[in-house]
Amino acid sequence: MSHFLPGQMEMIDPEVRSGQPASGSQIDVVEMKYVGANSTSWQKLFAGFNRLYAITYSSGIGFIHQLLDLFDYAEIIFGFEDVMTYDLQEILAFQSMTLERLRESNSLSKQNLIEKVGNQSLKLYVARQKLSHEKIYLLESDDGRKRVIMGSANMSHSAFSGKQRENICFLDDEQAYEWYKGTFETLKDLSTDNISVSALQVADEAENLQEIPVMQTVKIKKAMVIQPETELKEDLRFVLDVKKLAGKLSPFMPKKEKTGRMMLSPDVVTHTRRRIVEGVVQEKELRSEYPRLVIDTQLAEVTLNGKRVNLNPSQAEIHQDVNLFLDYMDGYSKFHGDVTGLQLKYYAFAVWFFTTPLMATVRNMAVRHGHTLLPYPVFGLIYGQSKAGKTTFLETLLKMMIGQKTKLTAPDFTRSSIDGLKRTVMGAPIIVDDLTQTRFAQHATETIKNDEFGVVEDLNHYPAVVISANEDVKAVAPEIARRTVVCHVQAGLKNTELMKTNIVRRIQRNIGTAMYREYLCRMLEMMPELLNDMKSDDQDEAPGILEISSNILYDLLQEHADRPLPTYIRRLTLEDYFGDKATGAQVIKKIQTAWQVNRKAFDVNKKSGQLRYNAGESWEANYILKELPEDLEASKTREWIVMDLDKACAFFEIDFRKQGLVHRMMSR
Repeated sequence: MSHFLPGQMEMIDPEVRSGQPASGSQIDVVEMKYVGANSTSWQKLFAGFNRLYAITYSSGIGFIHQLLDLFDYAEIIFGFEDVMTYDLQEILAFQSMTLERLRESNSLSKQNLIEKVGNQSLKLYVARQKLSHEKIYLLESDDGRKRVIMGSANMSHSAFSGKQRENICFLDDEQAYEWYKGTFETLKDLSTDNISVSALQVADEAENLQEIPVMQTVKIKKAMVIQPETELKEDLRFVLDVKKLAGKLSPFMPKKEKTGRMMLSPDVVTHTRRRIVEGVVQEKELRSEYPRLVIDTQLAEVTLNGKRVNLNPSQAEIHQDVNLFLDYMDGYSKFHGDVTGLQLKYYAFAVWFFTTPLMATVRNMAVRHGHTLLPYPVFGLIYGQSKAGKTTFLETLLKMMIGQKTKLTAPDFTRSSIDGLKRTVMGAPIIVDDLTQTRFAQHATETIKNDEFGVVEDLNHYPAVVISANEDVKAVAPEIARRTVVCHVQAGLKNTELMKTNIVRRIQRNIGTAMYREYLCRMLEMMPELLNDMKSDDQDEAPGILEISSNILYDLLQEHADRPLPTYIRRLTLEDYFGDKATGAQVIKKIQTAWQVNRKAFDVNKKSGQLRYNAGESWEANYILKELPEDLEASKTREWIVMDLDKACAFFEIDFRKQGLVHRMMSR
């Protein structure tokens, strides 16, 4: 670790020194003279002063507390070293995470920090605009001594302990101090927001968003203009490309030790290279097997495997496809079981399925402008009894989109394989067929919960993942249900009926892509307005791409159908997919059936306002509990589920109080 000791300093004027006019923008250049170098400790470097003014980027919380103990008064500005455009959502994210870092200290240190901010002996600021890349520490003592410490070292143990090489310089010079102090004050006034006590205590990116420093500044100043650094677009793209490539290489990397270290040897390098090459070969194979569907919303163009798709099919072609699709959906009327429910759910699933190639673009815009991703799902699950036509239904939808049928077998489904496939396929949904409960729990659950694929990489094209499974999936947990379009079907054909039917083969042989191409043409006309709405902060609700998609498909079917549309063809909203009645449809039917055939399983306590239901087995109670909405305040004791009585009556559409009357009459 080196300490360079310059002696004098003055500003260089390029025009004066060289006699040539300066090219481009003017920059501040500090001239110094080398005096010498020596080794010391950070304590000695900072000791003997009363006040500290610092600009830092990455920081160590423990080191900050140790450093602050040396001073009676301090001001610290926290900047962000990575490339960032400083759009509002990025500012909020950076400031929120900075506050989280400051809260990481132990309770005593955290309280000490809060007390110092409260009594004004410490002032903390966080960047709202791009700061200089300087790491500056300005020290001042009561007796008038001044010191400037500068270089590459951030405010952390790793930087000041000698563990890593840093360029650390200092000047004991009043003129230098005053110049750098002016820089510090300018940055503080123009580029930062003050961190208050309440921000340190409770600010977050949700309920306490108003406490984040930039929001407090808006409250004080009444108005603020956010001007993103648009000229950083290429730098940002490079950073995102690096992260994208790192994510692509991640599955092939050697395993780390428990300590986090990775040991490399020539053999490991050879093995890693072989795995990467095999991955590239597999990607090429997948690319040839899985079509690349790209929908460019800006150009209103669609390409399939690099070839332009004709978005102006003839009326005759559209007419044929529409009526074949309706024939296919009407074919489910021959099934046994809940046929009406099956047709309603399959149609809603089809609307979402057709929308999925546009979801990546919408999700990317949502992230940029601070919207939640939940209204724009990229996972779908069809599960239920066998012989319900799940696989052929998905094949038919995909054939209508791209003219071919592809699917991934269940044993090939892992999180890493899906991530790799997503980067290859682009738009057409990936169908994972016949996934078992075990593989669903092992691979699908985590894949769906971590549904932010493509967000960091700023991807506008990646596919949805559609999973089909049999009844053994049982129930879908709330954290999965709110990220997934779930379709639970309870109807099917007998074996002999399945063997005799020819409708699927006939329709799949004759149906084309004309209906979907017309649908895309109409969707692309609506996308600019939808994406523009997402840029507005005045929206009370997330713009609904599923509602737009549903209306377009409904109008398209109505225009070309040879017969009146069946009731299961309807206009849909987000509520039809993620409302409590939609996500809880299976458990609602289960409780309604139990109420009809086994009222002894229910216990009503009107005095306490509780409904208790005996599910028979503890594991069955677990499945039911997963599908109940949060506002029922449901809990479980062994095989019993306890719910709020009034809310249960509304949710299940049953007046459970009548059961209480039955109990009283029997007790008499």
